[in-house]
Amino acid sequence: MGSTVWHGKRLRLFSILFAVLLVGCSHDPNLRKQAYVARGNKYFDQGKYREAAIEYLNAVQIDNSYEDAHYRLAQCYLRQGIWRGAYQELTKSTELKPDDEKAQIGLGNLLLSSKQFKDAQAHAEEVLKRDPQSVDGHILMANSDAALEDVQQSLREMQTAIQLAPDKPGSYIDLALLELNAKQIGPAEQNFLKAISLDPKSAPAHLALGNFYQRQKRWTEAERQFRQANQLQPKSPLPYGALGTLLLGEGKRKDAEQVFTEAKLAIPDVSEGYRMLGDFYFTIGDLPHALEEYASLYKQHPKDERVQKNYIQLLILGSKLDDATKLTDALLKEHPQDIDGLIMHGQILNAQGHSNEAAQSLESALKADPQNPGAHYSLGVTLTALGDTGRAVGELQEAARLQPKMTQAYRALGAVALRKGNINLLLQSAQSFIAVQPTSPDGYIMRASARAGSGNMAEAGADLQKATVLAPGDSRGYSALGRLRATQNKYDEADKLFEQALARDPRDLSALGGLVQIQLVQKQPARAAARIDQQIAIVPDNSGLYVLKGQVEMAMKELPAAEEALKKAVELNPSSIDAILALASVQLARGSVADAVASYQQAIKQNPQDIRPYVLLGSLEESQGNWQAAQQHYQEALKVQPDNPAAANNLAYLLLQHDGNVDVALSLAQSARRGLPEAPNTADTLAWAYINKGVYGLAIDLLQGAIKASPQNPSYYYHLGVAYKKSNDPAHAKVQFERALRLNPPQALAAEIRKMLAESSRS
Repeated sequence: MGSTVWHGKRLRLFSILFAVLLVGCSHDPNLRKQAYVARGNKYFDQGKYREAAIEYLNAVQIDNSYEDAHYRLAQCYLRQGIWRGAYQELTKSTELKPDDEKAQIGLGNLLLSSKQFKDAQAHAEEVLKRDPQSVDGHILMANSDAALEDVQQSLREMQTAIQLAPDKPGSYIDLALLELNAKQIGPAEQNFLKAISLDPKSAPAHLALGNFYQRQKRWTEAERQFRQANQLQPKSPLPYGALGTLLLGEGKRKDAEQVFTEAKLAIPDVSEGYRMLGDFYFTIGDLPHALEEYASLYKQHPKDERVQKNYIQLLILGSKLDDATKLTDALLKEHPQDIDGLIMHGQILNAQGHSNEAAQSLESALKADPQNPGAHYSLGVTLTALGDTGRAVGELQEAARLQPKMTQAYRALGAVALRKGNINLLLQSAQSFIAVQPTSPDGYIMRASARAGSGNMAEAGADLQKATVLAPGDSRGYSALGRLRATQNKYDEADKLFEQALARDPRDLSALGGLVQIQLVQKQPARAAARIDQQIAIVPDNSGLYVLKGQVEMAMKELPAAEEALKKAVELNPSSIDAILALASVQLARGSVADAVASYQQAIKQNPQDIRPYVLLGSLEESQGNWQAAQQHYQEALKVQPDNPAAANNLAYLLLQHDGNVDVALSLAQSARRGLPEAPNTADTLAWAYINKGVYGLAIDLLQGAIKASPQNPSYYYHLGVAYKKSNDPAHAKVQFERALRLNPPQALAAEIRKMLAESSRS
């Protein structure tokens, strides 16, 4: 009995001692930080880099001198594209442990990618000073030398790396890439092949050779290498991505779609794999399928941050702003300082027409991360919407500086350049695009627009020919070249090019629109309508085709048929601004003013950032005598785009006609004139503002120019007559009033002119 009691006491004592030991362990900082790193490693191996980063952060908070945790945290940031964080952690690692070769090499490569070539070279020197036999050190030095355009030295360094490790396939790949940049095509191919001979089962070697063949336009050989890499690594997303992208570039969309579908099925647990199909739909501009795919992915992988953020972006692009707002709010509730979340919040506000609030959200993101290229880009887009194109260009250029491969920044700069008629900026943006992606057709198409805008048609044509060679399966090069030939009145050649574009992409509205335009110019509207019907039979769900059909029916004066086609277009795509505005035009032509007003209001609701429906609705209300409503619509337009010349001109004129603030009207009229310096109506409005301010000489000069450009407008003669009358020149005033009356002005204007004419005759 006593023995039993003692045994129980001993067990209780052991439990107490064990509990004390556990408590002691939980407070041991060394054990705690190691536990955090161990958990981080487990997350890292599973590809959960955000979760891993949290664990490593916990470790360095316990011990900021824990170099291994800093290095591992840097690897998480690199995987997530958080370059600034990666730079900070690698820098800390090298400070704590200068002889850590992996950290030195990692930091050097990061500096190399951010174009800090001298700094990258310094890290290579640091590694080689400690270990002259470091293969990775010589490779980093070779790449730094190449970036600094010391081609021969870079090749020597890479040869040294190969001599040190002659059986390392990666060194031959690096040497081949350097040779390729030095335009040593033959030796480069031999070294790619050498890498494969050393390790025939190396998927990266087959991928590198495939990329080489793709760059040389040896499509069949490239496809063979990518498929070989895919067989060797069926669970890696890289071969699927390379193969699918190649097929897409060749115009084999169905084959590319099949590859990305296979990736999703083969690697269902790898984010880069199961996202490929949705990304493919987005790349080809099939937003409905991209949205559908990402909606499904979000249900399957609600914790995948990349899926969540991509889905939000697609919802924004698809104008599904309520859904986008819910997801973004949830993201920011969990992570209030998430930069992507703040950027998307700004994008949503911009899309809702709240551009000022959007700018504030994006500026908050930049305060948290001043070097974030995405925030600079989105702020540039928002400032463009606000009409602040000067600052917009600055933000977009900063985005491109921080991330030179951000092609959407060059596209946005090109769009601003086209809007402002700035050929130099358009050309500069195109050149930057080409420098970053020399094998993409996009930059050449942009540059062709710049060259055509400056009258260099031959060079523009050469650029577009280059685009078709680079991407023979892409319709855009053929379509753009067709438009160029059409402007040169080479209709037969343009016709063939447009048909080639449509054979590659049946949804290419630019190509079909070009075809239709040629047929209308040649006075063949029935042929144009038949060609559109032929395309609708191929792609029956395309809203844009029905817009074209409606426009052609309008040209043929078939208004009921036009309205039917345009209603179908709106039904297929309720947010299509072109469809809604075309429908409103038909409704006006049919005398259905109330229906047209409703259509314009729908356009504003669906597209609050598009300036056109505000101005058109304002003009309609003005024509109906509802000048207060018109004034309100013009003011709303200027909130969206403060420098819009049409809205500024019309609002200025209304203010002058209805005893508004003359100083405000003058400022608006001057803005309109700057935006449309050749338009006679902006000259007339500005002249009328000058007359109201008593500046008659400037008014007379402007009105004489307006009359020369548009000699059949009675209002211009009337205003010129008023200017002469107020400057004490009744004889010239009488001449202008009489000319105005001979042009049969509207009744109210005619009465005002006769009154002025009588006063001038008495003078």
